[in-house]
Amino acid sequence: MGGRGGSHPDDPGTKATLSALIDTNVLVRHLTGDPPEMAARATRLLSTSGPGELVLVDLVVAEIVYVLESFYKAPRGQIADAVRSIIGFEAITVVDQETLFRAIEIYEVARLDFAEAYLVAVAELADVDEVVSFDESIDRMDTVRRVEP
Repeated sequence: MGGRGGSHPDDPGTKATLSALIDTNVLVRHLTGDPPEMAARATRLLSTSGPGELVLVDLVVAEIVYVLESFYKAPRGQIADAVRSIIGFEAITVVDQETLFRAIEIYEVARLDFAEAYLVAVAELADVDEVVSFDESIDRMDTVRRVEP
């Protein structure tokens, strides 16, 4: 992740790539087209940014899912497709793409809330056998065992 420009320490003749964290509201505007003027600006940013310039953190993905579910009442499959498309943007970099794709798959197919789906995905990929939770929906997953405190 670059800073605000300047020279790369190993190559004084080139500028560092500018990266920025991208917030939920920009991505939701792009996905929903609402309101149109902000949506156009968000879409323009996504289409004109260079490869990997925009950093998407996992928390923002969780918030996108929440906003699309609660405010826009979007169906689960549509939300999963939207998140996959955002992760797939050339301009977007994610820290752990494998975990996010698996979490979205669990969210969509096993119908867990995104937070629980994310916990299960992390557990699976880290070879952790248990998730401590009161949420019984995790019991639908045969890849982890839910343990109550």
